[in-house]
Amino acid sequence: MLHRVVVTGLGVVSPIGQSVESFFRDLVAGRSGVRLVPPEIHGRQPHESGPSGDPGIVAALVDFERPADWTTNRVSQLDRAAQFALVAGGQALEHAGVVGNEQAGVYWGTGFGGAISIEDSFRDLHLNNRMRPMAVALGMNNAAAGQISIANGLRGPLVNVSTACSSSASAIGEALRAVRHGYADVIVAGGSEALITRGNLRAWDAMKALAHADPEDPARSCKPFSIDRKGIVLGEGAAALVLERADHAIARGATILAEVAGYGNAADASHISKPDADGQVRAMQTALLDAGLAPEDVGYVNAHGTATTIGDIVETEAIKRAFGAHANRLMVSSTKAVHGHMMGGTGALEFIGSLLAMTRGTAPPTANLNHPDPQCDLDYVPLVARALDTDAVMSNSFGFGGMNAVLVARRWR
Repeated sequence: MLHRVVVTGLGVVSPIGQSVESFFRDLVAGRSGVRLVPPEIHGRQPHESGPSGDPGIVAALVDFERPADWTTNRVSQLDRAAQFALVAGGQALEHAGVVGNEQAGVYWGTGFGGAISIEDSFRDLHLNNRMRPMAVALGMNNAAAGQISIANGLRGPLVNVSTACSSSASAIGEALRAVRHGYADVIVAGGSEALITRGNLRAWDAMKALAHADPEDPARSCKPFSIDRKGIVLGEGAAALVLERADHAIARGATILAEVAGYGNAADASHISKPDADGQVRAMQTALLDAGLAPEDVGYVNAHGTATTIGDIVETEAIKRAFGAHANRLMVSSTKAVHGHMMGGTGALEFIGSLLAMTRGTAPPTANLNHPDPQCDLDYVPLVARALDTDAVMSNSFGFGGMNAVLVARRWR
């Protein structure tokens, strides 16, 4: 027997809000969390000048508010990504009214794991010839998943997913399958990332994939689908959803927010970093088929939309092919313009944004889209949010390695 799977809880720690309400409020308003990165983070000393005319490095950073009851000892055992994960996961569980048991699990996504702890540890080794005792536990890729399980007594299936930018979307999709097939009653699914470090910023900059600060306003540096887009703006944070068997949620009187209806996962099998429309099309079509929906049933797509020159054009083509004539009637937006690209955590955050767009009747805008690229000619909801009336939404996540994960949600009936 296959079970219907619903969402009963949400949690968010993002550059534009550390709660679901503040996140969606700023998302709809197009209020940006992008800002200049302090010199001590990206490695340029205050007395050093950048290249001539370089306005600086930007990122979407979280002004993180740790829980008041966290001791110094506890914080020392948690990488920043795991701290984000614990708060977002805790919010989602509290929202759902779920307590730990043997039929509740965790499916978590991250691209880089404990990136800050790893970089700090190797810097200490290089400078001081010593290594932190907790370096392995802090830096391991599955640390956040394990910490959520431990903190909340979730003794069901525990899975860590790392598929680059699609990590948390893949985690949600695989959790959907697990609950649908009865392997768990409840799963906390989502992802986290905290990779704003000197090494990561320089690595992405070396690829020529990183946008530098807009000279007039650093907050406007990420410009998906715009003719003057310059590349990715890295972000950090976490997002979590409680996925639950529908009959289980109904039996305990839970409030059902939406149904997770479909998941598509397809590989490009073409290039390690260049996106391919074929793989993206197959992922979208598979998600629609899994949900039992026609293209015409979907009214909004949260695009991967990273603001890279090639990526935005390829995704535009893929959406047109997947949706056919209906593509011109879709509302599509990239919310990375305001919360940045959270890598492994971004799919979950954007899926939450999609769910809220559907249930609250408002499509968030693509901020900073003052000069649309003629090759990106769908309705990308430029600059201003718009009323939305739909019973189904889609969220796209496409990662390096050709790893495409697409999620579809529909209104609960």
